[in-house]
Amino acid sequence: MPTLDEVARHAGVSRAVASRVINDAPHVSPAKRAAVEAAVRELGYVPNPTARALATRQVGSVVLAMPDEGPDLFAEPFFARVVRGVSEALAPTDLDLMLLATSGHGRERVQRLVRHRRTDGLMLMAVHGDDPLLELAGTSDVPIVFGGRPLHTEPRWYVDVDNEAGARTAVEHLVATGHRRIGVITGPVDMQVAQARRQGFVDAMRAAGLDPSWVQVGDFSEPSGTAATVRLLAAHPDVEAIFAASDNMAVGAIRALRAAGRSVPGDVSVVGYDDLQTARLSDPMLTTVHQPVAELGRQMAAMVLALLARQTPAPVLLAPHLVERDSVRRR
Repeated sequence: MPTLDEVARHAGVSRAVASRVINDAPHVSPAKRAAVEAAVRELGYVPNPTARALATRQVGSVVLAMPDEGPDLFAEPFFARVVRGVSEALAPTDLDLMLLATSGHGRERVQRLVRHRRTDGLMLMAVHGDDPLLELAGTSDVPIVFGGRPLHTEPRWYVDVDNEAGARTAVEHLVATGHRRIGVITGPVDMQVAQARRQGFVDAMRAAGLDPSWVQVGDFSEPSGTAATVRLLAAHPDVEAIFAASDNMAVGAIRALRAAGRSVPGDVSVVGYDDLQTARLSDPMLTTVHQPVAELGRQMAAMVLALLARQTPAPVLLAPHLVERDSVRRR
């Protein structure tokens, strides 16, 4: 099928002018309108329904917003993969992608963009339990898609990973390889993703008849994994394995274990979660739970596009799986 770009070239006009004619927008000269209409007839061009819906939007951009206090947010491997997935899904459209961190004034900017309809859609990643941006989903007619479900609520449109299942798989692997004294490093208590991974740990431990109370809290960062492991070793020096709810925390755990004179996996096995590049570069290479991060971004953007096309998409729950490497040994 001919494309919009081919119609524009055939008519001798820009892509933007061709799009305005096809969508019956104003402010196009009669000569250019006639040229585009003739090109459509001669080429047999049929407008894509989704593209037509997008072309009639007023702004031409969507926002991807993530909470963070630091300057390196979008360089962090997890969020970089999300951005890649979103960008790939938006590439065939004329929509621009705006990236915002929602700490400080960023949150106020997101609220203004939505309330004054200065964006066509909003994707919210990793929302904490008390984030004021949650109110936007119930009060705005701008499409809002969540990457990961917020705590204590289930929005109408979201893309998430089955984090409980992923955590269960990690702990079941540790149990199957002979570990019994297993600790966990969770993420922030006000995030649903952290609660889900902790619940998966608890469920797997109870199913195996093991004590699920060896819990320390981190914030998904490497330093927090180090600090949590120091606390875990102080409380339970006989720990045999650690499940860290992110690869970054798992790498921090390995650092703390070595500083305490424990080898990995000789003395203590470690499993992470995410399967980022960090997992393959760590020493030893990290056994971890793979979650399709780029696909999460693609599905979020696809859901926004569906909503802009007046469709009613269903929530998406992606499946994780375990990747076995070198940080776990059979006891």
